[in-house]
Amino acid sequence: MLLIAAALLTASMHSLGVIEAPVAPPSDATATVTVALVSERDSVPQPVMTGGQIDVDAVATAHGRAFLDDLRTLGAGDLRRAADDRRVVATAQDDPPAAAVVAQWWAGLDAGEQDTLLAHAPSIVGNLEGVPYAVRDRANRSTLASGLADHDTSAAHAAMLGQVRDSLRREPGDPQRFLVTLDTRAAGRAAISIGDLDTAADVTVIVPGMFFTVTGQMADFTNTANDLASEQATLAPLAAGGSGDGSGVAVVAWMGYRTPDLSNIMSLSLADTGAQRLERTVDGLRQIRDGDQPRLNIVAHSYGSTMALMALASGRMSADTLTVLGSPGSDVRSSAELAVASDEVFVGVAHSDPIAGSGYYGTDPGGASFGATVMDLAGGADALAAGDLFRRPVGHNDYLKPGTASLHDVALIGVGRGDLVREQVRRGSTGGDGVVGASIDMYLVRPQDLQPRD
Repeated sequence: MLLIAAALLTASMHSLGVIEAPVAPPSDATATVTVALVSERDSVPQPVMTGGQIDVDAVATAHGRAFLDDLRTLGAGDLRRAADDRRVVATAQDDPPAAAVVAQWWAGLDAGEQDTLLAHAPSIVGNLEGVPYAVRDRANRSTLASGLADHDTSAAHAAMLGQVRDSLRREPGDPQRFLVTLDTRAAGRAAISIGDLDTAADVTVIVPGMFFTVTGQMADFTNTANDLASEQATLAPLAAGGSGDGSGVAVVAWMGYRTPDLSNIMSLSLADTGAQRLERTVDGLRQIRDGDQPRLNIVAHSYGSTMALMALASGRMSADTLTVLGSPGSDVRSSAELAVASDEVFVGVAHSDPIAGSGYYGTDPGGASFGATVMDLAGGADALAAGDLFRRPVGHNDYLKPGTASLHDVALIGVGRGDLVREQVRRGSTGGDGVVGASIDMYLVRPQDLQPRD
């Protein structure tokens, strides 16, 4: 049945994109490391070798702190060669040093050393968790510009880079966009933040599901993140106080893992690799915001929800809230297994969604025994005709579209007002009218939310 549903999903996507080559899995040490378990080798600065004792081949075989210190010793020419060496790039992208190690190393460089690395090895600097996000944005934009200017690149590669370029364009008045991840290998990986991750009080990471590729959907996916950021900004007067000193919101369009297609949808191997990448992304945010932690929300759709549930049950990652939309389930049997704050796990199930509730990969998070809050997405498919404020989401790909009850609920959760979503569920279940019910302060909306939109 899932294959039939998947075939239906195919028709709703703009493009299947270019299939990415398998990514080499991280080493066990990297996959399990936490800040508390960073080895003595990683936590203690190592002597820097000079006088040409380190070359690109040496960097290519190094890992952890040694990888970083070896990079530091390279001159401009060797740095450029290292940035083009597939072995070095694989370490930086697939088996990088822990974010805590990177943050300590970067902070220990003087301005000249930082500038040299940024100028000659941007593809490495731009993807190291623990480097400040503004620096990573500069580095990744430099890599993007170089790739776009390369007239010898393939059509598929140019199309992928073009999608990233288009994703960075914004309308006047929209928040700044930051390119915080750019992996140009094969079909690529990317992550774009709407708003400043270095300072935001509320950070939401959106994780896509099957068929999403940088080439096919990055621009649309980034615009979806922008819609959610706009909705959250509208609800700012309702925001619950966070624990840090940050301000504003940031929403990350995180296409940081290879998503499945019909050829590999039966396997969870991509979810396992994706979970490790998501764990590293969150660890990087934790290290950058040390002492000023934002409220962290994970919003995951379809196969991405399976992956996010795995990550939050691993013991290596935590979040303040988790919202799963159209989930096919996972091997996590209860919300109690997740490193998420109490009562802050939410599930969205749209009308006519063939994937939600299927339990294809295990326990359905929308089931009563799981212990999550199932959002009340009732209302008219045509909001105006039904007299409802929000239209209900319909199908598998409608959850985060402007004007939907689900987008509004996700935005409320993202600003720390999941209590209003839970209250909405209680009122809807006891009122017997099937209409979204809530207190008046939930209805802070933009004018365009009063119109049904595609």
